[in-house]
Amino acid sequence: MTRLFCLLLTFMVLVPAGNCHAESSPAPVAESAEPDQSTGLPLPRFASLKSDNVYVRTGPSMDYPIKWIYKKEGLPVEILQEFDAWRKIKDPDGNIGWAHKILLSGKKTARITSDEPAIAYDDTEMERPVAKFEKGVIVGVDQCQKLMCRVHFAPYKGWIEKKYLWGVYGSDIFN
Repeated sequence: MTRLFCLLLTFMVLVPAGNCHAESSPAPVAESAEPDQSTGLPLPRFASLKSDNVYVRTGPSMDYPIKWIYKKEGLPVEILQEFDAWRKIKDPDGNIGWAHKILLSGKKTARITSDEPAIAYDDTEMERPVAKFEKGVIVGVDQCQKLMCRVHFAPYKGWIEKKYLWGVYGSDIFN
């Protein structure tokens, strides 16, 4: 009988069945989400622009004026804060504004920051150079180890020291 009551309650008030127990009290209703807890992902973190037409605003809504428009798909940005569907982002030049989450991607990219060309090597031993990347070039990031990341910029692939990349943290390690 309790199970039947739980199922009826599920359909009537849209409470997940797993949360309905005969001896439990009703689940608390969330008042409002914390501004920095929209996704639960760590902050700050890096993302990239999903298109070559990204509007950045002065605040987290369409009601705020546009500060500028990015015209570079894949540009790495750092997400500093979340509010609802909006992300406060910082670009490689230090500019800060708000962009809607649908305009951002979790795809890892990085921008070369070295004034001198950054050399990409065939392996982490740094013995055979495969390409030189000038300052400002945006590369895709495939994986990162302790000191280096494997990047690609068609048709080149290679390992670059993290210190030349803006778009990954020194502590980032992933495959």
